[in-house]
Amino acid sequence: MSINISIVVPVYNRPEEIRELLESLSEQDFRGDFEVVIVEDGSAESSEEVVKKFQDRLQTSYYYKENTGPGDSRNFGMQKAKGNYFIILDSDCILPKQYLTEVNTELEHQFIHCFGGPDAADESFTTVQKAINYVMTSFFTTGGIRGRSKSVGKFQPRSFNMGISAEAFKKIGGFGRIHPGEDPDLTFRIWKGGFESRLFPKAYVYHKRRIDWNKFYVQVNKFGMVRPILNKWHPGTAKLTYWFPTLFMAALFVSVVMAILRVSFVPLMLFASYFLLLFFDALFKNKNIKVAFLAIFAALTQFTGYGIGFLKSTILLNFSGSEPEKLFPKLFFKRK
Repeated sequence: MSINISIVVPVYNRPEEIRELLESLSEQDFRGDFEVVIVEDGSAESSEEVVKKFQDRLQTSYYYKENTGPGDSRNFGMQKAKGNYFIILDSDCILPKQYLTEVNTELEHQFIHCFGGPDAADESFTTVQKAINYVMTSFFTTGGIRGRSKSVGKFQPRSFNMGISAEAFKKIGGFGRIHPGEDPDLTFRIWKGGFESRLFPKAYVYHKRRIDWNKFYVQVNKFGMVRPILNKWHPGTAKLTYWFPTLFMAALFVSVVMAILRVSFVPLMLFASYFLLLFFDALFKNKNIKVAFLAIFAALTQFTGYGIGFLKSTILLNFSGSEPEKLFPKLFFKRK
């Protein structure tokens, strides 16, 4: 089939990010045509003037709608798009110049209705951004599900860098109202609909994640709360590994208590060895000692936030008898 690409980007109060993304799109080495659909999700800071400045270099369209969340905005953009294959990007991404060429090469070699690409840290990123990027992509923290590993089973794309065919979108119905968690929810429904997904390892993006430590904790805490909801909606997808952050932090707490009470120092030494491994791996990948130290703090933040969120959500879902939307209203956008 002939592949006509539409890039769909929701944006909320981030015109400067849109400028950087469009700049990187205008510098692609891809020889084919593609369109860019920007969906302003009820922003107070409009990106419209920024989009207009790229009309002579890119085939762009801009839409403003009321704030209903990124998932609904992506659906809106795909409904407006003219292509038969949609690439979904977050506004805080920058693309290397070969990105679209890599996507097109993969699709022409072996077409698939849904793909996901990894994220990487650009040299211009701050040390905090690089440390957070490391723990979000490292095999030693997330098992490589957001990185470049092909050995993670059926790949679950993330909406900062994913593709979906118009055929799959029409059959599945697009993203749901939960956020975060709309990405795996969509992937599970894609699988149930008879479509497959695959990792495109060379189609990576530079994902800025412009967040501080507090925002990072809130983000991963929500990730933890969402996972038991997804397990309830899609029982066949639940895995014991989702308990890892909760059990990790509980075991770390016990090992510290044991060391303080002089019962045994062995468990704490095992944790120290793990963090030493993280340090040297982050140092090797980033060539920056400050990033390596911050990676340890980022990992602790990630495990604590996710672990607490996962445990809280699991308990409430299993013992309250209430539906997820009533228990966690802040995780669901309302469509207007």
